[in-house]
Amino acid sequence: MQESTKPESRAPVDPVLRIEGLVKRYGEVEAVRGIDLELERGEVFGFLGPNGAGKSTTIRCMLGLLRPSAGAIRVFGLDAAKDGVTIRQRVAYAPGELRLPEQLSAAEFITSISRLRGGFDEARRDQLAERLRLDLHRPMRELSSGNRRKVAIVLAFLAEAELLVLDEPTSGLDPLMQREFMDLLREARAGGTTVFLSSHVLSEVQRVADHVAVLREGRVVASGTMADFRGRARSHVEVFFETPPPTEALGALPGLVDPQVTDQRFTATLSGPIGPLLSLLAQHKVASMLVEEPDLEEAFLDLYGGETQ
Repeated sequence: MQESTKPESRAPVDPVLRIEGLVKRYGEVEAVRGIDLELERGEVFGFLGPNGAGKSTTIRCMLGLLRPSAGAIRVFGLDAAKDGVTIRQRVAYAPGELRLPEQLSAAEFITSISRLRGGFDEARRDQLAERLRLDLHRPMRELSSGNRRKVAIVLAFLAEAELLVLDEPTSGLDPLMQREFMDLLREARAGGTTVFLSSHVLSEVQRVADHVAVLREGRVVASGTMADFRGRARSHVEVFFETPPPTEALGALPGLVDPQVTDQRFTATLSGPIGPLLSLLAQHKVASMLVEEPDLEEAFLDLYGGETQ
């Protein structure tokens, strides 16, 4: 009898994180209002929103540090509300609010925490400290807020965990150290680590994130890839015609905001696909055209409802 050559079916791989209908209330205040998220293995997920949007509350519920008022969270397929201890053994977490023991040096604190996780590589610790320019031997009471942040970053990357959860990780870091942090993040992803990166700074997230969710007042107001967000962001268009511009036809195009014609110069903000504009321009004599890169900061501020940091 001939053996079947039909390939064996494989069970679908669960996402590292699945959040369904998460709600968290503090008395009458609803900090998180029905969040749904998924984080796949090996990706960097950017969790964006202004301060107070509910990002840190969501993270604490993910790690079993807070109990949700409603909804379900599964991390590695485990129930975050019941299996928080097991989940935290597989996660490295750098909190947004740091409370570090003042009397210990950075080295002493890193050693004590790392031993709780089963040990650590001293050479790796020293390498991370050197890259971040962190003096391991100074008492933490003498460290600036930026250097305290470096202690949390060293601990997170030293753990070599399956999932990195980083809450506002570059707060207080100078631009050079922010760049070094981004390099560490890319290296971790290349090594197969999954990253949940919470931030209110678009520029740091857009350089490394595969997927993004934008949180506002406890709700996800937009989610998708960075390409999705670039596609919906506004571009600024400037066209110089060799002949008088087709003013009426330009004004009737979809997706053009605030079109203006001055002599033979046309300007507008493009909030949709550029195809209809290009089709129209192809029928006329154009001297030059300039399309500026989409303004992602502006797009995200729109999603924030005009809120600033």
